[in-house]
Amino acid sequence: MSSIFFGITTRTFHYSHTIGRAEYSGPGFRHPMDLALDSEGVMYVPSRSREDRPDGVRVTVCTIEEDYLRQFGQYGEADGEFIWPVSITVDDADNVYVLDQWLNRVSIFNKDGDFLDKWGAQGTGAGQMNQPSGMELDPDQNLYVVDSQNCRVQKFTRDGRFLAGWGEEGSGPGQFSAPWGMDVDAEGRVYVADWRNDRVQKFSPEGEFLAEFGSPGAGIGQLNRPAGVGVDRDGDIYVADWGNHRVQVMTSDGRHITTFTGDSEMSKWGQAKLDANPDMRLQRDLVRDRGPERAFWYPVAVVFDRDGRVLVSDCQRHRVQVYQKGVG
Repeated sequence: MSSIFFGITTRTFHYSHTIGRAEYSGPGFRHPMDLALDSEGVMYVPSRSREDRPDGVRVTVCTIEEDYLRQFGQYGEADGEFIWPVSITVDDADNVYVLDQWLNRVSIFNKDGDFLDKWGAQGTGAGQMNQPSGMELDPDQNLYVVDSQNCRVQKFTRDGRFLAGWGEEGSGPGQFSAPWGMDVDAEGRVYVADWRNDRVQKFSPEGEFLAEFGSPGAGIGQLNRPAGVGVDRDGDIYVADWGNHRVQVMTSDGRHITTFTGDSEMSKWGQAKLDANPDMRLQRDLVRDRGPERAFWYPVAVVFDRDGRVLVSDCQRHRVQVYQKGVG
């Protein structure tokens, strides 16, 4: 459900549908960590899976209407393989970039999942990374990476040439503590989910600190380990409030608009699995209260399509919840 506060009534949000089910291969996800859309609206979802089931590590390709198309990648360290895929983005040529937190590298694929290139190395020097966790392209198609354990943001060309960086460990403006997800708006401003500091920080394209939103807690506008942040075409800011199991929406100046706590119904993929497994359907029918399964469980990322839909990667529920935004 969602609630609107402070008289900001020009936005409306309605739950649309859910994509996904818990699967180690084929139509479904296993701990989806992020999602990205190409120019045709095709969705790419990296699954991190579990350490005891590395066969679930992959990228699932599907439509928002829940048509399964294909998957690519698998567990491993060779070209085109992943250990901990954590973030994904698509450039203006529909090439797909996957950030691997364990391997400290970016792998590049074409839209069909064919491996093209990789770059990145572990370390603390300029251009090196230590458990990077978030990634996004700016309007000029340069790539920003949240270098989590080095407590900084770095900027690269798409082929991995280091351009700039900023940040250090701490809690002051421009400092970070285990930062996670990020986004870049249409003007090139950079937003970082500062996970352990329970806030979102906003920077100029050059890394100048501009503002921060949030404080520790569970109240309106407060955050508990924010994992992801997204900025839509209207400039509204969406925070995947990971530890509070919700998504908060704010205006560009930080005023609270609404909170999503989850509204999921059964997905088409989920219905198909129940139809094929009568015993599973019988077990589900024995559950009296299905309210908890509607809610988010550690959401990690928020992205948007060209039709104004809001897509939330609901990590522990192995699904994506979709909302439709309207602006009056």
